[in-house]
Amino acid sequence: MRLILAVFLNVIFIGIISVFNCMLFAQNKNALKLWYDKPVLDHIWEQALPIGNGRLGAMVYGIPQREELQLNEETIYAGGPYRNDNHHALATLPEVRQLIFDGKPEKADQLLNQSFFTKTHGMPYQTGGSVILNFPDHKEYQNYYRELDIESAVARSRYTVGNVTYTRQVFSSFADDVIMMQITASKKGALNFEMEYANHSDHQVFKSGESLILEGRGSTHEGIKGQIIYQEQTAVKNKDGILAVTNNKITVSGATSVVLYISIATNFVNYKTVDNDHASRAARKLSSAQKKSFQEALKQHIAIYNKQFARFKLDLGQKADVNNMTITERIDNFKTTQDPSLVALLVQFGRYLLICSSQPGGQPANLQGIWNRSMNPPWDSKYTVNINTEMNYWPAEVTNLSETNEPLFQMIKELSESGRETARILYGADGWVTHHNTDLWRVTSPIDFAAAGMWLTGGTWLTQHVWEHYLYTGDKKFLAELYPVMKGASDFILSILIAHPKHPDWLVISPSISPEHGPISAGVTMDNQLAFDILTRTALASEILGQDPDYQTKLVSIARQIPPMQVGRYTQLQEWLEDLDDPKSDHRHVSHLYGLYPGHQISPYRTAELFEAARNSLQYRGDFATGWSIGWKINLWARLLDGNKAYQIIDNMLTLADKMNPEGRTYPNMFTAHPPFQIDGNFGLSAGVAEMLMQSHDGAVHVLPALPDLWGEGSVAGMVARGGFHVDMNWKDGSIENMTVTSKIGGNLRVRSYWPLAAKGLKEAMGENPNVLLNPVTVKEALVSAQANLKGNHLRKVYEYDIPTQAGEKYVFVHDQQ
Repeated sequence: MRLILAVFLNVIFIGIISVFNCMLFAQNKNALKLWYDKPVLDHIWEQALPIGNGRLGAMVYGIPQREELQLNEETIYAGGPYRNDNHHALATLPEVRQLIFDGKPEKADQLLNQSFFTKTHGMPYQTGGSVILNFPDHKEYQNYYRELDIESAVARSRYTVGNVTYTRQVFSSFADDVIMMQITASKKGALNFEMEYANHSDHQVFKSGESLILEGRGSTHEGIKGQIIYQEQTAVKNKDGILAVTNNKITVSGATSVVLYISIATNFVNYKTVDNDHASRAARKLSSAQKKSFQEALKQHIAIYNKQFARFKLDLGQKADVNNMTITERIDNFKTTQDPSLVALLVQFGRYLLICSSQPGGQPANLQGIWNRSMNPPWDSKYTVNINTEMNYWPAEVTNLSETNEPLFQMIKELSESGRETARILYGADGWVTHHNTDLWRVTSPIDFAAAGMWLTGGTWLTQHVWEHYLYTGDKKFLAELYPVMKGASDFILSILIAHPKHPDWLVISPSISPEHGPISAGVTMDNQLAFDILTRTALASEILGQDPDYQTKLVSIARQIPPMQVGRYTQLQEWLEDLDDPKSDHRHVSHLYGLYPGHQISPYRTAELFEAARNSLQYRGDFATGWSIGWKINLWARLLDGNKAYQIIDNMLTLADKMNPEGRTYPNMFTAHPPFQIDGNFGLSAGVAEMLMQSHDGAVHVLPALPDLWGEGSVAGMVARGGFHVDMNWKDGSIENMTVTSKIGGNLRVRSYWPLAAKGLKEAMGENPNVLLNPVTVKEALVSAQANLKGNHLRKVYEYDIPTQAGEKYVFVHDQQ
């Protein structure tokens, strides 16, 4: 009886301690943790927690009796090196253009589908399957807790079975490039499990030494043979107990603590080449990682990760009543709590996802980052470059993650190579082109169908990121390296622009579409904005680098012949050359607003009519949309200087998406929903909140330009403005208190504020900003319909100041309340 009572009391004590630990875990640095009191239910992927190191990703389910690590490696794609150019396109191009100019877009659409498209529409990104860990007798558990700590990039779970507490922690190592998982039992010898693979590819599983290996293959797709071969090599290091490896599983019996190592490698070399070295690549990484203790490996992983993550801090306020809520509950109750710390967490989660899905030397983040459970995911989980890929990188510069851009820049370089052939074959043009989609193999011709794919300025948009990086860093070496890419993009535009027969002074791109919206057209607004940007920015880059002045003159001269933006009969910014906009349309794409964001062409201070028209267009489209469209709208409303409206759009994003609410936009694991999951919504929101707190595109660093009423007090540290200025600031009662700016490269700092500021050496701004990295864009005067009803903009008074800065120096500003 004493023994029974002792065991009973021990179980009660362990339960009390575990519950206390759960509460302590939840409250300790809760701002940077996603925590839950249940494992993934019904194997719902959107409840699992993502880990990644840029190359290797996993979704961690945290199920006691059947743990699953769903695996991804960034180069596991279907198909192999291929091209998708239709050699009949060029011969039909004149007829297509004539049909468009004759007002016959349906016939142009039909001819384009016949002559510009092929049977290949891109290769899908594919899952690497899963590692499954089966724990007998763990179905009955108590005191469950799991978390994703985005400050350390580690996922953890803990629960008790009987009188034993089991703990798991797993990360995708930034130091060793493998996935590691430590599993411990609080009682000696109480750890027993079997590990096996689950995989839907053409694969085989076998034993090699003390490792269990799965060799899989990317599938054949649309007639393109699968050429990606990969190996997953899994090994277990145990301190006690018995370890047995057979040809299909690893068994652990009577252990107390073990470490699981998963190494994955493919035979991908580059978009033109595969080899046969995948097995040795995986083996080298596995062998190297096993030489370290788990704690040493964890410490190194966190140190490398935090070199990026720890640069940026955000405090929007805290509500005490949410501390004991799980993340699922916090999302579900957001309409009631309006919890600002949840918004801050979602911003930081976006940064976490970007760090974990895009690192130098690897592939860019795709439609799902690097996390994908399917062999045939939605939209192939590749690169949609008519908004989604670009949005993935909107937070990179402003939230201090500049190096995450490197994979994007490498892809742009590769597209500029592949796209030269497409430009020549389809259009007889110089330079290079990419349409609205690409994949691992860097195809550049149109895919899907004309109404979605017949868009010629995908490469033009991507290349804007090159110029933006220069504006943030002032890195002339980088600009010189990427200048051929910019020049090639401009050369293509120069080659394809043609005079519009009804407006002979205007040069237009034809055929084209406003992305995924409306008819086959000529001179759509987004194309005009993108063409203007690439031509003028390439001219500036050429001047900065001391290149050909005659070429600069040509670029500027042609840019002046691009149609101006127009205000239509509904006082809207026209989406097309003709006044075709439907004010009742709530279409998800707002492509004609590129000039407002991420472009710099529409300004409250320089283009008042366009600014008002852009606001009307955005109001017409409504506030609710797909996840990525919501992300874009947050940024757009921030640029419209309306913080409360931008916050309303954030409120729309923070609606729980689950089987009870399919129209929700944030899943329990904080992935955003198109639906289904697309990662761009996460990145769009992170960038949007940053844009609400600081803007630097319009001639000055504008502090707190769109602060909503609900964020009356807060702070941010580590934001980056164009010109290489790093900004820390605090605000209270809705106004700036103080700000410290670190100048990384020197130059004039112009500050714009709704409040008067004081600082040593500060002077009232006069004339044009001498710092070219902050200079505004000058566009042609808008054409305004006679039916438009412009009412003007109601803007807050601003104060503008200049202060000369030196590289490496700090400058302190305070609210001047005298």
